[in-house]
Amino acid sequence: MPVVTIPGSKSLTARALFLAAAADGVTTLVRPLRSDDTEGFAEGLVRLGYRVGRTRDAWQVDGRPQGPSVSEADVYCRDGATTARFLPTLAAAGHGTYRFDASAQMRRRPLLPLTRALRDLGVDLRHEEAEGHHPLTVRAAGVEGGEVVLDAGQSSQYLTALLLLGPLTRKGLRIRVTDLVSVPYVEITIAMMREFGVAAEREGDVFVVPPGGYRATTYAIEPDASTASYFFAAAAVTPGAEVTVPGLGTGALQGDLGFVDVLRRMGAEVSVRPDGTTVRGTGVLRGLTVNMRDISDTMPTLAAIAPFADGPVRIEDVANTRVKECDRLEACAQNLRRLGVEVETGPGRIEIRPGVPSGTGAEITTHGDHRIVMSFAVTGLRVPGISFDDPGCVRKTFPGFHEAFAELRSGLGDDR
Repeated sequence: MPVVTIPGSKSLTARALFLAAAADGVTTLVRPLRSDDTEGFAEGLVRLGYRVGRTRDAWQVDGRPQGPSVSEADVYCRDGATTARFLPTLAAAGHGTYRFDASAQMRRRPLLPLTRALRDLGVDLRHEEAEGHHPLTVRAAGVEGGEVVLDAGQSSQYLTALLLLGPLTRKGLRIRVTDLVSVPYVEITIAMMREFGVAAEREGDVFVVPPGGYRATTYAIEPDASTASYFFAAAAVTPGAEVTVPGLGTGALQGDLGFVDVLRRMGAEVSVRPDGTTVRGTGVLRGLTVNMRDISDTMPTLAAIAPFADGPVRIEDVANTRVKECDRLEACAQNLRRLGVEVETGPGRIEIRPGVPSGTGAEITTHGDHRIVMSFAVTGLRVPGISFDDPGCVRKTFPGFHEAFAELRSGLGDDR
């Protein structure tokens, strides 16, 4: 029975870095994710004047409730969406001029709902080229707070950024949300804020955040549930195989652990315990229709195993996946068609017909997206000859993915 050690959650690590930087005192983060995204976030904090001490198993951050210690900084956010959205928001609470830029991939991803809300709160923020995209400059003078309206229909990260900012404002925030995807990620944010001493509340469509700041703490990062989905899916498509992920079970903050409920509906055996989660393949994989609005990062994982189901797999309400690292709906459809699978897509849905992919595999077009690589690695358990045009893009969240997946494949009795 393979037991898979999954790296720390990217979502939790990014939020914890913001909270630690904003808190009063020194925070220790235990088992944070070390990847291109999180290293980029930590590097951005250093550029803003925060002290970040990093060892293999823990990071320490000296918090500054008053904001960055430097009055000017130029921050490169790499490919990281959390870095590109959270750090300008953090900087707005300080005093100085801060410029942010990002990779070509991240420059294409939208920011406007967040930057519009920050402007409505009085932040002097200017996009240098395309409106609503990086690069941008924040001329910070603190944030008064008050009421603001936000459209979080493209990304819950916009709401998370404002929630995290709230305690650093002078009056606190009342955020009225007109649309919202990926609600579990917002719940993660609120739960983590509570661990740092702030009780944010939801009143219908309004999120209320009090002023007063954060307190430093020691915070342990749980394994990444989105990353775990590939290993759980590997068990589900392999009859008799069993995969256990320790440290990710009942009480986990991450909504993406709900992916195992999808696998259960398809016929896999699933056990979620306080100390971990186990998925066992039964040789049955049923088709289904599923709304993945709240766990959309696992949509590619399901798409990649859908051809092996005994009926169509229809995934709905995932329009926001079109504005991730790539258009994930079309990327999944394109690659499945290349493998001979019949696929239909709509604005926010994908339907995949059953049928074992024909031929000897194909080179998967990754569009530089780590989740496309990791998802189609699972397809490769059943289809020989799958390769990737950019296998190294997994460094964004899991630099050791290929080695870990090869070890899993061997443990499942497949040495291809």
